[in-house]
Amino acid sequence: MSRTTAFIFAHPDDESFLCACLIKQLAEQGEKPVLLLATRGDAGKKNGDVGHLTNEELGAQREQEMMKAASILGLSQVEHLGYPDGKLKEIEEGEFIERVIHFILEHKPEVVVTFPEDGGNFHPDHMTISKIATSAVLSGRCPSVQKLYYISSNTLKENGHHPSIALDTEPYWSMKAEALHAHESQIYAIRRYFGDLESFPENRRYESFVLAWERGAWYPPRLEKSIYDGII
Repeated sequence: MSRTTAFIFAHPDDESFLCACLIKQLAEQGEKPVLLLATRGDAGKKNGDVGHLTNEELGAQREQEMMKAASILGLSQVEHLGYPDGKLKEIEEGEFIERVIHFILEHKPEVVVTFPEDGGNFHPDHMTISKIATSAVLSGRCPSVQKLYYISSNTLKENGHHPSIALDTEPYWSMKAEALHAHESQIYAIRRYFGDLESFPENRRYESFVLAWERGAWYPPRLEKSIYDGII
């Protein structure tokens, strides 16, 4: 019987930047990776040749790009909450949490993966979705969730929270590059982060994840082979 992991992020392309290899690995193992995005990425006009588009047009384009990337990655489901890009901290928190809880209850994941508290890069949308996803997991209303992972960040490491799992992207690099290319409206940001995508930059070689919470325990210090280690 397949298990489900819910990836909960802010924008289309977050998944390809941060955990394309993990998603693909799960799909190839017969597991069920699902993705919830808080926005359609409709304000991301500085990262590609899309400045002429309205927010609505860019949002529609990025949804199409996400569908293409999802097919490459093997995502079972992608859902968009449709909140305004860049304004997640303005959304009423109770409503936001309820919608994330609804997604979790619908898909019943054993594992949730999201941004760390600092958003990885202090992006307000990233920080907000981390807070909301964590609140949903801790609400007591999502009994399927046994583990919560944060994308590793410098802040987590400085606080002594080191990756529980680090996946080498080299065996999957051509797939990851293809998924990133699918987000063509954001190509400038992709190149700033990864270069020309012909090969991985050494400082971006690993996708790293910190086990933040497991059945009531915060940051259990553990090295793991799989995000499903210890799942009951």
